[in-house]
Amino acid sequence: MPQTNNPKRENLLNLALDATGRELEQSPNLQTGYDQTQKTWELIIRYSTGLEQLRQEYPQISIVELLNGYAIATVPEQLMDVFTDRIEIEYIEKPKRLFFAVDQGIRASCINTVQSAYLNLSGRGVLCGIADSGIDWRHPDFCNPDGTTRIAAIWDQTLVPDASRGLLPPSGYERGVEFTREQINAALQEPVPSVVVEQNSNEENPEANQNMQPYVRLTGDNSGHGTHVAGIMAGNGRASAGRYRGVAYESELIVVKLGVSREEGFPSTVELLMAVDYMMRKSRELNLPLALNLSFGNNYGSHSGTSLLETYLNSLSGYWKNVITVGTGNEGTASVHTSGQVQTEENHPANTVQFVVSTYESFLSIQIWKSYSDEIDIQIVHPSGLTAGPIQRILGTQRFRMQQTEILLYYGEPSPYSIYQEIFMELLPVENFIDSGVWEIRLIPRAIVNGNFDMWMPGGGILNRGTGFLYPVETTTLTIPSTAEKVISVAAYNSRTNQAADFSGRGYTRVTEQVKPDLAAPGVGIMSTTPGGGYGVKSGTSMATPFVTGSAALLMQWGERVIILPS
Repeated sequence: MPQTNNPKRENLLNLALDATGRELEQSPNLQTGYDQTQKTWELIIRYSTGLEQLRQEYPQISIVELLNGYAIATVPEQLMDVFTDRIEIEYIEKPKRLFFAVDQGIRASCINTVQSAYLNLSGRGVLCGIADSGIDWRHPDFCNPDGTTRIAAIWDQTLVPDASRGLLPPSGYERGVEFTREQINAALQEPVPSVVVEQNSNEENPEANQNMQPYVRLTGDNSGHGTHVAGIMAGNGRASAGRYRGVAYESELIVVKLGVSREEGFPSTVELLMAVDYMMRKSRELNLPLALNLSFGNNYGSHSGTSLLETYLNSLSGYWKNVITVGTGNEGTASVHTSGQVQTEENHPANTVQFVVSTYESFLSIQIWKSYSDEIDIQIVHPSGLTAGPIQRILGTQRFRMQQTEILLYYGEPSPYSIYQEIFMELLPVENFIDSGVWEIRLIPRAIVNGNFDMWMPGGGILNRGTGFLYPVETTTLTIPSTAEKVISVAAYNSRTNQAADFSGRGYTRVTEQVKPDLAAPGVGIMSTTPGGGYGVKSGTSMATPFVTGSAALLMQWGERVIILPS
């Protein structure tokens, strides 16, 4: 078994490495990134020197290098400690699952003015990037008047590469299939889309098959989320005679369909990192400025901008010509966050946090983030009144059972990328479901210097209705990576009532107290493109974010026009 409290690995990864096979199966948080069949872990790493020697010594380890000293590594479980202890490796995180932020904008955002003849901004000469659930590439709003595509490339991460059939990933990556503009245009000539890529064969002359262009049939957008977002950002309104035209309606698009071919199917931060890296490289190759839209997030982390995903996005702010916009999520009223200040009096009411577990909940994780200078023990009270603890501050995993619920508790320690301490709790069922009712977490003060704490449950609507903190706190409900310092974080408001949307995640960031969100855009009842060539209404910060991304594309177009005359 690997070491279980290595400081070069994040706490959640250390806990996952210490989990049993049954615990991994029961916990989506812990199992993300683990391949049970191959016994390998997919990891996000920050490295400081070249990786060639590591590759030569351990060919079993697969590494995809990203920009600016970040990489994705696939490491056999038995080599985890060897890999972690290498001098090239600075820090390691495991992937986290991502959730889309869905729960009359053009006029309200004053975009009509800049699209008019006065400035005549349309996004022409700018690349609008979207990493999402895919796109309906046949939708008229993503085609030019002559019927050709406006999409420069699509990388479908959900398809399995097959070189013999022309199914190739982008250069430098190992997963998915990339489709060029030429292939998309060829596919547009076919009457019926499918979910496969086929190649006609010539059995009489096999050598001729090697020279044939694959007959492309592209996958689309099963959920419709990516298509809706893309329409707001860059749809040209051809299917509605211009009525539902988007913001940067003459821009080119580049699309990454996030996901994996694995059964669980959730995109993770690994897929996101590679998608951003791919679009950055592609925009430079095409010599076009990039306005990049990220309409999703997750709740795992300190919410202070220090995770590898956040620092990676920050590092790209100086790369080429780009703007990255990120939605703040829909956790504002979701009861998945609370905060407070521990009092030195042990039985003070402020030291007790109550949360409700509804019936048929199959798992629940709770993160407690605090100052490392505060020494706090944990006591857990079961709905029946059964008490566990005080559980002392011992680094590493602690396990105990309370009736039909197993609890894993992990006291973390500061890392190079987070000076804050995390206490992570995972509630798993002994049989089918964890025990329902009102639970309590009692924070037992031992030595208090600061006293401030925050707690988060998983976001994205994956918990059953009714599960949440009994006294939630709406501030600091930004999802990650909207907490990154150098991205534009976008909240949602109702343009009809001119009020902030109650669901919209809000700031500040934890401890660092950055002013977030940066902007708010219309995110309630937004009409945009849907798969099949039509239009539909959705709400959420997912819908607000592409208004800002498209607007950034217009500003980039304007900036490219500016000619600085000599003085």
